[in-house]
Amino acid sequence: MQATNLHVVNEASASAEIKRLYQQFREDFGRPQVPGILQCFATHPSLLAHMMGLAKSMLFVDGALGRQHKEMISTFVSATNRCSYCTDSHAHSFRTQGGSAPALDAVLACDPESRSIAAQERTLLRFVKKITEDSQSIAPSDIETMRAARWTDLQIAEAIHVTALFATFNRVVNAFGLPSQELLKQFERPQQEADGASHA
Repeated sequence: MQATNLHVVNEASASAEIKRLYQQFREDFGRPQVPGILQCFATHPSLLAHMMGLAKSMLFVDGALGRQHKEMISTFVSATNRCSYCTDSHAHSFRTQGGSAPALDAVLACDPESRSIAAQERTLLRFVKKITEDSQSIAPSDIETMRAARWTDLQIAEAIHVTALFATFNRVVNAFGLPSQELLKQFERPQQEADGASHA
């Protein structure tokens, strides 16, 4: 992974400690490639270790919020912050977690009012949008609106954490200059080929 602004820590030039953490990532997540964002955090080994812990315990697991909702939030926040790397990565994950193409289109358009999204999720995305764009104005009434839409307090807390974390990740990635990996296109191409074959 090449970044346009600041060098990331690729494996060839990594210290023994970073190489160990990269291998731990592969074992924990079953992925052969270390993502570019982790290579950004690898400038500081302790930061990389903490971020891997967050990924394992909060971001890429079902919790109070399921993976699909977390990926929906991550994509919405990343699109709002104009982070092409994170938007593409998490749009791909949203689809692989079962999110529909119309719902993804609405999320990528940062449109929490779209009827392609269920009513409960529209409330969630309005909340996420307000945290992202105007967090200082969050008030008890916003929490009550979420509760009225049947989101639990623990789900609301997770939504806040995921939203805020991705604001950080987007800024790190944009400042380093990581390009999009074009993962969503790789997901959509087999879908389009399958649709074409079914109409042949």
